[in-house]
Amino acid sequence: MRPYAETGHATDAPGVDETEEKGSVLPRARTSTAPTVPPPNDNVPRTVRGARTRAKLVKAAKEVFERDGFLDARISDIAKRAKVSYGAFYHYFDSKEQVFREVAETQEDRLTAPPDETEGGDGTVSTYDRILRANRRYLERYRSEARIMGVIEQVSRYDPYVNAARMARQKHFAERSERAIRRLQKEGGADPRLDPAIASDALGAMVARFAELWLTQGYRSYRFDEAVEQLTLIWANALGLPPEQRPAAKAGGRPAPTRAGRA
Repeated sequence: MRPYAETGHATDAPGVDETEEKGSVLPRARTSTAPTVPPPNDNVPRTVRGARTRAKLVKAAKEVFERDGFLDARISDIAKRAKVSYGAFYHYFDSKEQVFREVAETQEDRLTAPPDETEGGDGTVSTYDRILRANRRYLERYRSEARIMGVIEQVSRYDPYVNAARMARQKHFAERSERAIRRLQKEGGADPRLDPAIASDALGAMVARFAELWLTQGYRSYRFDEAVEQLTLIWANALGLPPEQRPAAKAGGRPAPTRAGRA
């Protein structure tokens, strides 16, 4: 296998879906050791045609990185796939690293995008189902882009700018979950002994790492619905959700699938 090439196996915010909540308490300040994002690309197209060409290069780069991995990907292949000249690539990007960083940032933006309008709650959805919906949404998005996500996860281990985008994604999820946990504690719906920041970081990291191991590294094979339900059950147990917030158990002790948990 080529270095940083993916296996081809088929981590919105994992955990509590704060987009459906109101009146949440602001999270306490967090510190981060992630490096600052790279300076903006000065090669911004000034025409509609230029913007289209640049978008074609980013799309082509994603496809080449998925196919070849980062190390084996070549600028000539990216230009060829985008149907532009080799020199045209350098009109928009300074290097392979720069275009990869844009591909990675685009993918992180997709993972952290708000839910579709059709996913919005009606105010009667239980906390358990909100967690389940958020976990399902995250894993569905990760699965749909598993090949490029695998390359991003690997490159982030040595490229500080790609790692910064990855950490920004994790922080986005953690801060939203922290607000929801604080609200649940205030309402008596979560264990008051939990530190919301630690709990949100730990549970969010669990889902993100699980997604990477399962969907990009092929560590094990799981049924999608069952994986979503089990991760949600772990969240519920960790938060100490009261019985009335949980689904009824089915035979074998596992919770019965809920409508939100269906594919």
